[in-house]
Amino acid sequence: MEDNSQKNYGSALYTLISVFFFWGFLAASNGIFIPFCKTHFSLTQFESQLIDFTFYGGYFMGSLILFYASKLIKVDILNYLGYKNSIAIGLVVSAAGALLMIPAVHSGSFAFILTAFFVVAIGFSLQQTAANPFVVALGSPVTGANRLNLAGGINNLGGILGPIAVSIILFGTATAAAPKEVEISSINTLYYILAGLFIAVAIFFWVSKLPKVTSDEKVEASGKTNFPLFIIFIAFLLILAAGPISVASGVGIYVFVYLSLFIIIVTLLLALRAAGKNKEGWGAMGYPQLILGMIAIFTYVGVEVTIQSNMGALLASPDFGGLKDSEIAPFISLYWGSMMIGRWTGAVSAFKLPKTTKTILTIVMPFIAFAVILTANHLNGSSVEQFFVYAVCLVILIGGFFYSQEKPAKTLLTFSVLGSIAMVVGLLTTGDVAIYAFLSGGLCCSIMWPCIFALAITGLGKYTSQGSAFLIMMILGGAIIPPVQGILADTTSIHFSYVVPFLCFVYLVYFAIKVSLELKKQGIDVSKLDAEASH
Repeated sequence: MEDNSQKNYGSALYTLISVFFFWGFLAASNGIFIPFCKTHFSLTQFESQLIDFTFYGGYFMGSLILFYASKLIKVDILNYLGYKNSIAIGLVVSAAGALLMIPAVHSGSFAFILTAFFVVAIGFSLQQTAANPFVVALGSPVTGANRLNLAGGINNLGGILGPIAVSIILFGTATAAAPKEVEISSINTLYYILAGLFIAVAIFFWVSKLPKVTSDEKVEASGKTNFPLFIIFIAFLLILAAGPISVASGVGIYVFVYLSLFIIIVTLLLALRAAGKNKEGWGAMGYPQLILGMIAIFTYVGVEVTIQSNMGALLASPDFGGLKDSEIAPFISLYWGSMMIGRWTGAVSAFKLPKTTKTILTIVMPFIAFAVILTANHLNGSSVEQFFVYAVCLVILIGGFFYSQEKPAKTLLTFSVLGSIAMVVGLLTTGDVAIYAFLSGGLCCSIMWPCIFALAITGLGKYTSQGSAFLIMMILGGAIIPPVQGILADTTSIHFSYVVPFLCFVYLVYFAIKVSLELKKQGIDVSKLDAEASH
């Protein structure tokens, strides 16, 4: 790869970062779109969660396709296409999905809408796989982590604005004030705009003179991984077919949903056991930290998504305010904003600053990010005074950062424990206390990705690239965990269903402890690892 350290690709960087905004905007908007679809199509809670299933399932399928395409041609497919072209192609695919949403909504078919979501996500998968190394390449490698933190911040900004914008488009307001009847033309406008933006950015990438970003890593052989990946793929399809199979067999749909989750977890654990006996042929899966990390990414993405995806149904229940679909946008915005609060705070450590300055910024940054969230909602006419008490959660977050000392294992353990405690508080209470406890799950999740990634790929050597691909596949958790919570909500209550995120946090506590022990066996001191290295 040519040296880009002295070149200025500012305009290219900012355009590329706009792609990160789209990911955050649409992912967070699902929190508004899900309850709307539930009401509009008279869906069960499980059926409404199929939006997340197809959206994050698209990431899984896209990663799987890239992995096997690379194995087939024995060359990294992103190297074959080029990172610039890969992003452009991904944007065009997402644009096609956005345009497909228009006839899908007109048709009144929920299945058609899910198909359109899936196409958008396939495009996102290709964009995301290529965009991260591209951001690092647009300038000095030394400041690559800083650029990725900037990109992550823009992603979270999209997460704040997405729910507000979609609520305004669907209901004419993001507040309780006289929501209008949803008009199909409003939905058309949203997806025409998104499709136009996707295509415009794609054209920019094609015509721009950008650095050639490639990798010299070879596609490492790992024949034994094919079977577990195939089984996981079948388990993924099982949820999609759960409805028809349930009708045909007379067996409750919940059986197939829980079975899918069981198959995925057990398959990975059996692979862990088999690879432990003989690493040959397992590639990256020959390392216990990688398989444990795959389950950790699965549960982390699952808990991050499921908390907010089921939040609309929770807020609609009498014990949690009995809110209408048009009134939940500020809460969904605060949840995704919590992710931004944590990431902005974590980004402080990416800069070489005097210790005193870093300490001050670690204390101040969460409140600056919180002010941005409140301002965005206030300008939209929402009442933000109700959220002031959430500052207590920020104080706990700051304490967690100081205690963790920027060490990935300690950071992950600290925030997994805090997340578990928050879910217990939410399960044992109702009203505002429970709502804010569940929302604070966003604060706990905010800095987990780099920690899990760093711990999972440590020590993989030549299999690092392959291990990264397997971890990206486990974004599948965002497709599986929300329907699991949805079916539990349908069979028990929406409040009790939040035991699912609690169990996810508990596994992350286990992973933080277990992976530290596994790496110690390999002679690796986790206290010397840097979470930023995982970006």
